[in-house]
Amino acid sequence: MADHATALVQPVTELDARYSDPGATPVPWSEALEEVREAEIFWLSTVRPDGRPHVTPLIAVWRDDALHFCTGPGEQKAKNLAANPHCTLTTGCHIYAQGLDVMIDGEAVRVTDERALQAVADEFEAVYGSDWHFDVHDGEFHHDGGSAHVFRVEPVTAHSYRRGEFSQTRHRFAGA
Repeated sequence: MADHATALVQPVTELDARYSDPGATPVPWSEALEEVREAEIFWLSTVRPDGRPHVTPLIAVWRDDALHFCTGPGEQKAKNLAANPHCTLTTGCHIYAQGLDVMIDGEAVRVTDERALQAVADEFEAVYGSDWHFDVHDGEFHHDGGSAHVFRVEPVTAHSYRRGEFSQTRHRFAGA
C-alpha cells in the first residue's frame, strides 16, 4: 500500500477501565491507525432521513489524515449523507478472542477538487489494484460507465477495541 498518511496531531487517548481487563493498557493511536491502513473492508454506518440506521460494507483508503470512500450518487448511503453527514467507519477482526477493532466517527465531506480526487483515485488503485481504477472528471470518480461521489472522513473520535487482552480505548482529536 502506498503510504500517504501524514502524521495527525496526536489525539487524547484514554483507556475506559470499565470495559477493559484489569491491567489493560490503552491502544496507541499509531497501532489503531496501522489497523485502518491495512484494512481491506470497512462498514459504513449512516442514518436514513427517517432516523433508521443503515450499515453497508465498502472499501476505503487512508490518505491525508482521513478515510476516503466512494458511492454512487443514487445509493442509500449517499442519500443518507446528504441529509446527515455524521457517520462511523468500522474495521477489524471477526474472531472473538483476538484482534483489534477500530471505529472512526466523523463527518463525511464530499470531495470535488480534481487534484484531491486524482490523489485519492491513485491511492485506491495502489491499495486495491487495477480493478479499482477510477477516471476523474466533473468532480467525481468514473468507473465502468458509472459515476461515484467521493467522501472524506476526518476522525473526530475513534474507538479501539482490543481482544485477547480486552481493552476499550477512546481517541479524541482536536475539536472533538
